[in-house]
Amino acid sequence: MGGCSAPNCSNSTSIGKQLFRFPKDPVRKKKWVVNCRRDFEPTAHSRLCQDHFEHSQFEEVARSPAGGKKLKPNAIPTLFSAGEPAYPVITDPFMLLPLKSEPVERDLNFGDHGYARRTPLPGLEGEDAEGAGEEQQPCTQCQLLKKQLEQEMQHTARLKKEAEEMKKRLYRLDRIERGLRNFLYEDQIRALSLTKRSRRAVWSPETILKARKIRCSVGTKGYEYLRELGYPLPSYRTLCNRLETKIMVTTDMSCEELAELSLGLMATCDSPTEGVGDNDEEELIGVLS
Repeated sequence: MGGCSAPNCSNSTSIGKQLFRFPKDPVRKKKWVVNCRRDFEPTAHSRLCQDHFEHSQFEEVARSPAGGKKLKPNAIPTLFSAGEPAYPVITDPFMLLPLKSEPVERDLNFGDHGYARRTPLPGLEGEDAEGAGEEQQPCTQCQLLKKQLEQEMQHTARLKKEAEEMKKRLYRLDRIERGLRNFLYEDQIRALSLTKRSRRAVWSPETILKARKIRCSVGTKGYEYLRELGYPLPSYRTLCNRLETKIMVTTDMSCEELAELSLGLMATCDSPTEGVGDNDEEELIGVLS
């Protein structure tokens, strides 16, 4: 990096001198240029060394992040060699504007000055490192909070996506439930959510009567086949326990023939289509409707 921009000054960081950028504020920058006694426009690489600032222009305790001295936010260079009088930067005619008042401390831009040296002077490593750590700690905390905020935003986005998926799934389940209500009672719908081994369904009287009609229509094997497929129906034992009047009858008629009579009889025959021999008797457990 280059050296000091002041006339007749060759100081640089190679000999341990600290360089400072020109301020961004146009009024303060003009003060620096006029005091330098040079007719030029400072660039981003223009610097002034520490020898051109009085001791009162530096902070008493604060150190720069690089480990050197830190200028006050309103510091002005005044130590220059005697030579030609100061003159304005721009030689063309221009209007002189009143200087604005110096900003108070809360309005100061602490990032106004740059520091060319990034390594502390010999013998100041410990103290400067401690001061730099104290100044950089809030920045580290800000980075941590920013990272946490990004993670929370990502988590919120995932939760929103999951909520939308759950709404769609709930809508589909609601349509399925409305379709099941067209031919199933509420207790039958509840029974669908139970597993076979842990099924302890409570059947309503309407379901018992409906199951009895189905069993009389399709027969014993058809009824049990429906239950094996998962159709929510009570077992035959439950039907027998829930029906009030029970009689024991013997007959040579098949289940289909009993169903055609509409007597409300429920048979326990295993094969409704096979005939009954002379010595075979089927034991029926029936209920009068």
